[in-house]
Amino acid sequence: MNSDSTPPHLAPQYWDRANRLLVRKAIAEFSHERLLSPEEPAPGHYCLRSDDQRSEYLFSARKLALNHWQVDPDSLARTKDGVEKHLDALEFMVDFHRTLGVDTLPLYLEEISSTLASMAFKLSLPERPAADLARADFQTIEAAMAEGHPCFLANSGRIGFGVSEYLSYAPEAATPVRLIWLAVHQDRSTFSASEGLGYDELIRSELDTSTLAGFTARIGEFGLDPNEYHLIPVHPWQWNNKLSVTFAADVARRDIVCLGTGDDEYLAQQSIRTFFNISNPQRSYVKTSLSVLNMGFMRGLSTEYMKATPAINDWVSDLFAEDEVLRQYPVDVLREKAALGYHPEQYEAAAAKGSPYLKMLAALWRQSPTPFLEPGQRPATMASLLHVDRAGDTFVGRLIAESGLSPQAWLRKYLDAYLAPLLHCFYAYGLVFMPHGENVILVLEHGVPKRVLLKDIGEEVAVMSRQTPLPDEVERIRAEVPEHLHTLSIFTDVFDCFFRFLSAVLVTDGAMDEETFWFTVASCVRDYQESVPHLAEQFERYDLFAEQFDLSCLNRLQLRDSSQMVDLQDPSGALQLVGRLDNPIARFAPGSESRREDDTGGIRQ
Repeated sequence: MNSDSTPPHLAPQYWDRANRLLVRKAIAEFSHERLLSPEEPAPGHYCLRSDDQRSEYLFSARKLALNHWQVDPDSLARTKDGVEKHLDALEFMVDFHRTLGVDTLPLYLEEISSTLASMAFKLSLPERPAADLARADFQTIEAAMAEGHPCFLANSGRIGFGVSEYLSYAPEAATPVRLIWLAVHQDRSTFSASEGLGYDELIRSELDTSTLAGFTARIGEFGLDPNEYHLIPVHPWQWNNKLSVTFAADVARRDIVCLGTGDDEYLAQQSIRTFFNISNPQRSYVKTSLSVLNMGFMRGLSTEYMKATPAINDWVSDLFAEDEVLRQYPVDVLREKAALGYHPEQYEAAAAKGSPYLKMLAALWRQSPTPFLEPGQRPATMASLLHVDRAGDTFVGRLIAESGLSPQAWLRKYLDAYLAPLLHCFYAYGLVFMPHGENVILVLEHGVPKRVLLKDIGEEVAVMSRQTPLPDEVERIRAEVPEHLHTLSIFTDVFDCFFRFLSAVLVTDGAMDEETFWFTVASCVRDYQESVPHLAEQFERYDLFAEQFDLSCLNRLQLRDSSQMVDLQDPSGALQLVGRLDNPIARFAPGSESRREDDTGGIRQ
């Protein structure tokens, strides 16, 4: 695309559909979070009136468990002063901004606009039917994910990318990228790695011999000693827009030396700053600093924070290998095995802890899922289970059909691979993850989840128990969370932020009814608990069959502060808890009258 032309995806037919889909999501998620309260003039038909009462939104919807609003996008209609109007997500936010309590409306509107542009771009691409996608390779599936985070409305902000950069670096664009490599002086940089892994070994495994020789020669051309430098990959946008300007003094002093692009090609992942190596899939994911505002955070990487990341990953990985219960489940972690960060001395002296200026130049190497695969297996992001194509066909439905299992039996195998090990980590160690769709990779065999790979361990894992011993270098992951909030690590992160949507997909697709879905979840929880009776006191203390649990609202966080929605030093302190939700598995508690025979073929310990 020429820089002086209109982007083809910003055409009325794509823009109008994107707005319809995003207004649908806004109504659904803001109603779920009790920010909006639609009136129901007739069964299944709803009405919303704007803050000034001039605009009216009419739609049909089905309400499911966990106060989930399944809104029909094609039923949406809007009038203003009695005159029919186009649906416009930006105008929707203006219509309800006082009710929603948007703190910085212009910035939030910019994120909404960027999210709309992303949706329009996806709609402009050739259709990928779910039937084809379910047989596709890992990165084709990754790039085809159209929804983004299922809860957040403004989930593709990427404030800082221009349209040409969007086409170059957005995951849905699927444009191969060559990372820029820098040499950073060892006096200004910190390298840490998993036990037994050295810097030289890492670099030799990530760069071809000829590439490494070329970089070494380039350093020598400046009259510098290559042995005094670390090599670090950076996002091209970061070098061109931030590092070459903000750290210009460091470049002039030759504390930073630009070596040019590497030879390997990568694809950006859904998390936008992480890259998968498509030239050599056995090589590591590379996670880079990216000073772009996206979904409530500047996406940098803290040099100081990452020092302990490999040690944290070693501890979690060793725990999975040593715990006899966890060894029975098909789950593993993709270890973040090395981290390298640069220390900008003047900014470190001037900036407060957590400042974006301290997160501009760092990189992380994470294991690729490819070496974990056995013949006949293929990986797919867990986000794919929520994917619905434009014809209404579902990715998960196609996997179930391929498996030859009943939908309930398929669901139980998925739960045994995904939910059961999360339960054991929680109950046995107080160890919790952020196990949403983008942070989990499913290993599929004949359409069945055979294994689960957890990733993004260093930034997302926490230990809430004071009794779980931790090495000194890993102690930072211990979180002081009020005890009554502990179960939200399952209720919010798993039930409300993923199962709520997966259930809706399966119910809408006709694969199963709600009762069957949540009964199967309850069966997995019960069977796990029965397999480890020595943890009975913990099950009573942290009751997953409680009648209700607190509603933790994610969009409220972003509406309150689009640029830093959570203090990473105290994440639980930022929670927006608004009322309670009925627990959909409470009626299936052990000993309850609603318990019925389990015919799902689940694991019995």
